[in-house]
Amino acid sequence: MAWWRLLISKTPTATPPPLLPNPNPNPNPNRLQLSLLLLQTSPFSTSFLITKTPKKFKKKRKKDASPRTKLVQTQPNLIPHFEHIVERDAHFRFLTKSRDFLSKQPHRVLRLDDAGKLHRELGFPRGRKIARSLQRHPLLFQTYRHVDNKMWIGFTEFMEDLLEQERVIVDSMELDRVNKVRKLLMMSVNKRIPLSKIYHCRSLFGIPEDFRDRVSKYPNYFRTVVEEGGKRMLELVNWDPLLAVSALEREFMVDEEKVKRAFRFPVKHGKDLGLEKEDERKLNLLNSLPLVSPYSDGSRLDLWTLEAEKYRVGVLHEFLSLTLEKRASIHHVVEFKEEFSLTKHTYQMLFKQPRTFYLAGTEMNWVVFLKDAYDQNGVLIEKDPQVVFNEKLHKYAEMKEMEQGSVDQWK
Repeated sequence: MAWWRLLISKTPTATPPPLLPNPNPNPNPNRLQLSLLLLQTSPFSTSFLITKTPKKFKKKRKKDASPRTKLVQTQPNLIPHFEHIVERDAHFRFLTKSRDFLSKQPHRVLRLDDAGKLHRELGFPRGRKIARSLQRHPLLFQTYRHVDNKMWIGFTEFMEDLLEQERVIVDSMELDRVNKVRKLLMMSVNKRIPLSKIYHCRSLFGIPEDFRDRVSKYPNYFRTVVEEGGKRMLELVNWDPLLAVSALEREFMVDEEKVKRAFRFPVKHGKDLGLEKEDERKLNLLNSLPLVSPYSDGSRLDLWTLEAEKYRVGVLHEFLSLTLEKRASIHHVVEFKEEFSLTKHTYQMLFKQPRTFYLAGTEMNWVVFLKDAYDQNGVLIEKDPQVVFNEKLHKYAEMKEMEQGSVDQWK
């Protein structure tokens, strides 16, 4: 057995690993330090331990409110029927823009391949197929294959009949539209407005597509002037004092108290006066009255005076009263900023007059309404024939097939 003893004596003995020095000389380490020490000396893996909070347990960070999506009004000031009108316009955006665009095309038709590239002109979402939008209005739009073996889109025969009826309405309301344009020119600074601006906002006032050709029929009212840069301007020829009466002034003769409550221009005073509501109202009337006519020359007023603000409020009130539905979007208001001496603070100015104006939509794309022009259910009190036609058209746009008696009822 000597060989066995020799083998044992030559086998190296296993020596224990040297102890790591204590990183903390404190004889009473805290719990965190003990945990770190165990992790350093533990022979086991700790890769299975969850060291980060799982994504599903993290609190979702709320996105900052964007003017594109943030509503102008909040509870309890929000009026649902005005907001619904704005949503309705967005719903019928494709119908409105496509009807206008196709009406200007030769033979009122457009090749389908070309239409798919015109999402802005036709009002359908970018990246979507136009066929989906066309299928929403089968009574008004149709697709067909032409002899060139290409697909084309156009109006149905029923839609063509409706457009002919609309043309009759436009012709019958021509004198009314002429007076609207005359009043717009009388409110403008230099009694002239670019033709392009009137054309851009023509649907707002019910002005026909070919109004630029119809202007020549009224040489006693209008004339076309070409400026140095080539811009064509529509200029007022004769001032009519009978037209230079605003809707507020006419209403003042009927209901004086209602007009007094229309706007509020508070008088600054100390709290020490302790005024009651009725006394404060009478004090504010010192600023509210007299009204400043929108047909006066507002460009001569100092920009930030009370008179200038009363003038701008009156101009926008008269501007809205001339529209078909007594409302306008930010794009329509900004279009006439220079002509009506408006400022970049128009939004804030309108927001301070909630008795008369209501701002709907979002902070970036708002729409201003004349509240008194609508009843409690959000229905226009006085409807222009063009408005009645548009409501009927929207009704047919929602139908998938013609209901029995609908055509007879329309006629």
